[in-house]
Amino acid sequence: MSKEIVSRAADYSQWYNDLVIKGGLADYSAVRGCMVIKPYGFSLWEHMRDQLDRMFKETGHQNAYFPIFIPKSFLSREADHVEGFAKECAVVTHYRLKTDPAGGGLIVDPDARLEEELIVRPTSETIIWNTYKTWIQSYRDLPVLINQWANVVRWEMRTRLFLRTSEFLWQEGHTAHATSKEAMEETLRMLEIYAGFVEEFMAIPVIRGVKTPSERFAGAVETYCIETLMQDGKALQAGTSHFLGQNFAKAFDVKFLTRENALEYVWATSWGVSTRLVGALVMAHGDDDGLVIPPRIAPIQVVIVPVYRGEDQKTPIDQEVGQIILKLKAAGIRVKYDDSDHNRPGWKFAEYEMKGVPVRLTLGSRDLSSRVVEVVRRDTREKMSWPLEGLAAALEQLLGQIQENLFSKARTFLTDHITPADDMETLTAILDGKGGFVSAHWDGNPQTEEKIKELTKATIRCIPLEAGGGEGKCVLTGRPSARRVLFARAY
Repeated sequence: MSKEIVSRAADYSQWYNDLVIKGGLADYSAVRGCMVIKPYGFSLWEHMRDQLDRMFKETGHQNAYFPIFIPKSFLSREADHVEGFAKECAVVTHYRLKTDPAGGGLIVDPDARLEEELIVRPTSETIIWNTYKTWIQSYRDLPVLINQWANVVRWEMRTRLFLRTSEFLWQEGHTAHATSKEAMEETLRMLEIYAGFVEEFMAIPVIRGVKTPSERFAGAVETYCIETLMQDGKALQAGTSHFLGQNFAKAFDVKFLTRENALEYVWATSWGVSTRLVGALVMAHGDDDGLVIPPRIAPIQVVIVPVYRGEDQKTPIDQEVGQIILKLKAAGIRVKYDDSDHNRPGWKFAEYEMKGVPVRLTLGSRDLSSRVVEVVRRDTREKMSWPLEGLAAALEQLLGQIQENLFSKARTFLTDHITPADDMETLTAILDGKGGFVSAHWDGNPQTEEKIKELTKATIRCIPLEAGGGEGKCVLTGRPSARRVLFARAY
């Protein structure tokens, strides 16, 4: 297999595209700004999706599905919401085509215009809260804990596979509560679920924080986020959890009868992650030889490649591998045996290295007679010779070590790339050189935030939930600041 990957140092953007395309995750689509997720990439997403789904259900959430089409009038009921999404909306105006009598092609039938135009779902708060109005009458109907796995459309002008596409896959949770306290608890609970998933399964450390008012989700009272750092020193927002207050309940007149027989508006949250997480995975762990996928979410955790000459050597290898596979599957290990004869072993080695498979086993006739197998781990490329006896247990342990090593490496990188700055000259120098997060004081003024963005192309990624270094002076204005925030250039 010819890799032909541009190195990270030479062109990080092209390196990323090479890994996505040549690693078999996705391909470009005939539809501008959209992508085709290939089977290997979709399998990766499925493992991520299924684990998150289990975590959601363990906390009492249920899955449902709502229409992809939203009446335009719904979007305009919440002023901040419509302003935030108006420029990204795809709009359906007609429902029929007809043959053009002048040229024989198809044209939109002008007589088939919709009475009310429909928005192709950019997010579902409006259609869901219109529905919740019929579901919620009393405190006995609360809380409503709903999650939806769906696709959304946001008409992006500048796209990049997985990171920013016009259509993408995601989940969106929408919950309704009797009190502000319960809704805030839900908001923070889901933030922690996201953080736990990204750290424990994707092996990517995150910073938990709250967004500034200018960076909030349109229509939210507060937006909490998990921020990650990619190998090029740019930040990536990996997930968000929003405290919506009573904004959408008031917009759609969703009230409930309290225990005291009073009518009150419901309190709301929404939260979501998307296939952007696949892009985060590529950039957080990949190297100049391809993808590096953490074992806990890898579609293939162990691949076995036989080395033989002729069927007389292959048959006993096949028999031994059959027994190995039974034991590995019994241990819960996802394994593939690649005994195809259309490519040589060296080609297969390169292919599975490109795909980021955590462990490769190689078994030949000599290995079989010695009752050993060659073991190669993707993260360090270390080669070992292990006995076939007790192989499943040893691989379980190795997969755990690889998972831990990837997280440790990424955590060290993150820690090393959080740098304090007390003046604009230092802040700019860090962003231009080292990159990463810059911890600096901000006076809380939106105009100051915008000016720093204008000067540096960096945004306040979040106000960390952990202690922020105490009082100081704003990095730009010198005015008093209660705590440090994190600036970074971002995807």
